[in-house]
This record gives sequence, C-alpha cells and structure tokens, in this order.
Amino acid sequence: MAVIEAVRSAQRPVIERAPAARAGVVAVGVLLAVALGAAVFNAAGWKLTLLYVFGLLLGLALFHSRFGFTSAWRQLATVGQGTALRAHMLMLAIACVLFSVVLGTGTSLSGAPEGNVLPAGVGVALGAFLFGVGMQIGGSCASGTLFAVGSGQTAIIYTLGGFILGSIASAFAANWITTLQKIGPTVSFADTPLGYPGAVLISFAIIGVIVGISILVQRKRNPPPAGRPPSARGIARVLRGSWPLWAGAVVLAVLNAATLFVSGGPWGITSAFSLWGAKLSGWLGIDISGSAYWRVPEHAAKLDASVLADKTSVMDFGIMIGALIASALAGAFILHRNVPWRTALGAVLGGILMGFGARMAGGCNIGAYFSGIASFSLHGWLWGIMAVGGTYAGILLRPAFGLTNPKPSDSIC
Repeated sequence: MAVIEAVRSAQRPVIERAPAARAGVVAVGVLLAVALGAAVFNAAGWKLTLLYVFGLLLGLALFHSRFGFTSAWRQLATVGQGTALRAHMLMLAIACVLFSVVLGTGTSLSGAPEGNVLPAGVGVALGAFLFGVGMQIGGSCASGTLFAVGSGQTAIIYTLGGFILGSIASAFAANWITTLQKIGPTVSFADTPLGYPGAVLISFAIIGVIVGISILVQRKRNPPPAGRPPSARGIARVLRGSWPLWAGAVVLAVLNAATLFVSGGPWGITSAFSLWGAKLSGWLGIDISGSAYWRVPEHAAKLDASVLADKTSVMDFGIMIGALIASALAGAFILHRNVPWRTALGAVLGGILMGFGARMAGGCNIGAYFSGIASFSLHGWLWGIMAVGGTYAGILLRPAFGLTNPKPSDSIC
C-alpha cells in the first residue's frame, strides 16, 4: 500500500504558489466593470445589469477553474485523460436539476421560461463538427475565447476576430442554414409521461454512461495527471485561484440556471458575435442588413438597438472583464507578444469555422451543448458527439499550425 501511495503522490502535480496580484490591472478592471455596468443600467435597466453581473461572475469562475471544453476533449482524445470531461458531466447534472425546477414551474422574471430545444438534425451535426475542428486549431471554444482574451492571451484575439468573420459569413447563408436545421426530429426528454422528473432521470442515465466510459478509458490508457495552475492558499483562493474543476462546474451550472430564471432563456455566447460583426461592418461603411439573417424581424430589431441592450452581448462583455479582474488578482495577466504567424493563421481559421459552425448548429459549446443538454434537448447531446468527432480531425491539423498535442509521456496533461 505504501508503494501504491508513493506512486500516486509522484503523479500528483506540484501546485506552485500564485504570484503577486497585478494591483494596477485589477484597478483598471474594476473601473471598467463599474463603468460598463452603469452604461448597461442606463441603456437597458436593472435586469440586463444583473445579467451583466452574472457575466462578470462567469468570467471569474471560468478563469479561476480554467474550465475548458477544448482542452477537455483534446485530453480525452489524445491520452485518455477524462477528468475535465467528468467535470462537464457534473456541471450538466446540476444544471439539469436546476433547469427542471425553473422550466417545470414555468417561473422566471421575464415571463414563461424557454429552454434551448432545437431539431437534432443535419444542421447541428455539420455545425458542431465544424466547431470541433475550429476549436482545436483556433485554440479555444466560445467561452474559452472570451476568458482568454480577458486574461491577456493575445493569440486568442485572432480567434475572436475569426469568430466574428465566420458569423458575418453565416448571415448570408442563413436561408439554407435554416433549411438544414429543420432536417431532423425535435426531441425533448421532458415530453414523456414523467415530464421533467423523467427528463432528469434520462439525463442522469446518459451522464452516468459517459462518466463510466471515461473512467474505463482512463484506466486502460493510464494518462498523466491533469495540470494545475499556480494557486493561492486558504480563503484567498476564492479570489486569487486556482479553483478545483468541480467548483467551476457548480458555479457555471448555478449561474446558467440563474440566467434562465432572470431572462427567461439560458446562457449563450455566439449570437453576440453576429451582432458585433454586423455593427462593425456598418461602422466601416459595409451594410449587411440586407442579408438573410438580418432580414428576420427579431434579428433586425437587435441590429437597430444598442449593443448594450442585447443580453448575450452584455454577458459576453462581463465574462471578458471578469476574467481580466480574475487573472490580475491571480497575478496571471500577461499580454502575449510575438505570436507565430502559423498560430495566428490557425486562430483566425479556427475562429471562422467556429463562427460559421455555431450559427449552423444553433449554438456553441455553451448555447447548444451546455444549455441544450440542461434544457433536455436531444440536440445538445448530438452537438457534443459531433464536436468530439471534429476534435479528432482538429487534433490531426494542429501541428500544421505550430500547435502541440498532449502525449502519454508528458508528466502533466
């Protein structure tokens, strides 16, 4: 037993102490947070301001827990490390319970709440596959892009730019994208005689199978332990990081359910990129309001309104500023310079694939995968399966853009 424990101890990564906080950057971040919060309140009132605060907290949680989707699937695919995937399952399990209460009672601060329930068909399958490829060569997913940009990772700005370009392109293909999205059945696990309690049980069964498979794969392949960033000690860890993955999973699930309760709809990210792209194009003298996507009355109304009146945009802004503050508190805010051209090219191309793929699939790793599964929609699980397939393809492409993949011989994933 002593030998086994020694081996286990040797495999555990040594956690370094977090460096000193970047006080000046923290101050700038707090000022930005307050100023933008005041602007949102002035433009749209208390409800969107509260959602903006949720965005700040999401940015804090995403950064401190380093809660990743891109890296989780890459680690599982390359070396069989399933720790992060099991954190996804914990997050989904908690969200399913909380969503069942909100959706089942029909109670929210914005009328009858509606989950993300879409057809599980061709559009989701193709879009999620493209997204899976894109996030591996682009270096991050939708949520990861926002918190990485906020924490000073300059290379991911290229990914964000690509995201916006892909979203602009998808606006011109909206008619055939809509046609593809309709090819397939719309299935909600809540549409059974057992209603939402039955939907929770079905979701738990699927989650249990995935957890079991990940454990079996991990035992068979015996991967190195997952890495841990530098961390503060004691109570300071709450603000200075790093959090364990389970803590990030709990906070993300609670905040997504809170978003559903306050706004009447769950958390999403990428629809804002379409809006930002259209606004930027207009400022540059390029009018894309006549494209198929922006001719839809609901979308046209958003294009005419202030970006600070858009729920998804203000939450995205909050995530970036929250990550800025969190990274500065952790002493980890560093602007990366001299990004290799191949990495920059991969980031832009990956962003374009994700931007287009998200619109085709009706959402990203948050809106379609996380919120879709929490809403008991079959399309959320299909999104996850196809994104994993895209992950394998993206892993093969990463070396062409100067990116490495985890190896079984690595001491820490």
